[in-house]
Amino acid sequence: QVQVVESGGGLVQAGGSLRLSCTASGTFALYAIGWFRLTPGEEREGVSCISSNGGVADYADSVHGRFTISADVAGNTVYLQMNGLKSEDTAMYYCAVVPRAYGCALRTSAYTYWGRGTQVTVSS
Repeated sequence: QVQVVESGGGLVQAGGSLRLSCTASGTFALYAIGWFRLTPGEEREGVSCISSNGGVADYADSVHGRFTISADVAGNTVYLQMNGLKSEDTAMYYCAVVPRAYGCALRTSAYTYWGRGTQVTVSS
């Protein structure tokens, strides 16, 4: 069982920045990792993902150019740097992990292990 833990959420004003962190147990270098978010009444949305070797990253159109995903494999941590935050970015953000040799995906079905989430609230 892989343990996934998110951190870094909080309250920020529109236009501000936050950096989310995701750590996972096990052999981190073998994982593709995705960030997803959920708002009440909506389906979970894929935000960004990164492949196990860090060579592939993908972003939702809604965050492209504002969010950056990166991996510190030695530190077993993936970061999601969020700049230019908007009120519509307010959500519970979840990190998800799957052992995967290449690529990544923004589909919830592609991931096996999930964290409990960290809340991001952007005030306008």
